[in-house]
Amino acid sequence: MQSLGMIENWPVPTAATAVVRADGTVAGTHGPTDHRFALASVTKLLAAYAALVAYEEGAVELDEPAGPEGSTVRHLLAHTSGLAFDEHRVMSAPGTRRLYSNAGFEVLGDHIAKATDIPFGEYLRQAVLEPLGMTATALEGEGSPAKDGVSTVDDLVRFAAEVQAPRLLDARTVAAAMTVTYPGLKGVLPGYGHQNPNDWGLGFEIRDSKAPHWTGGSSSPRTFGHFGQAGTFLWIDPDAGAACVALTDRPFGPWAVEVWPTFTDAVLREL
Repeated sequence: MQSLGMIENWPVPTAATAVVRADGTVAGTHGPTDHRFALASVTKLLAAYAALVAYEEGAVELDEPAGPEGSTVRHLLAHTSGLAFDEHRVMSAPGTRRLYSNAGFEVLGDHIAKATDIPFGEYLRQAVLEPLGMTATALEGEGSPAKDGVSTVDDLVRFAAEVQAPRLLDARTVAAAMTVTYPGLKGVLPGYGHQNPNDWGLGFEIRDSKAPHWTGGSSSPRTFGHFGQAGTFLWIDPDAGAACVALTDRPFGPWAVEVWPTFTDAVLREL
């Protein structure tokens, strides 16, 4: 795919990208796809998938108490527990606001670790990474399930293929994860300001009609995924029947706001 070569013009030291279709075939790659990058918040996609495996295994229930009073596993996954961004401090009642929360994912990781009697990083490895052959992916130093993952484009292609054609989870569970949870809630999309509504599924951000946004102007409203402050993103567009991964080693900033949507639109045109 010629569009993938656009990353050569990004103002970053290192970048790699790939597109994988819904049938698991790789449409194209560019850059060092075996290079390990910090994922930042793209880590949340892997953590959420592990949480859904824990749910299907019966270790946790989506509506069992977890986090602040009145909050559940579902609230934590959907950023509606009421916890602050990076502090274990309650800012609102559960289910009333979309408060994007690293703290919420850390509470979720602790909850699953207690339920399974396995450290969350190890549970993630056993439940998701190892079955998918994601050997270069890990939570660094048993770090935060919100932001401390490292991975390669090659590994995230395996993950994106799994989400599009699930083998580790029931397809209905994945469909629920990419469906708006607690619809109609306002909130801030980090880096892009207030969004009304600020729609989210179970760990997956949903594009819908958000503007501005890190995906493309031609991305379908059903597009879902995540971007990270490490200059990373993974989107899946069901209408296009494909997913795109892009990893860099420059922190997110105005450069990404400028180049990512143009890049995504070029990829979608070529698909």
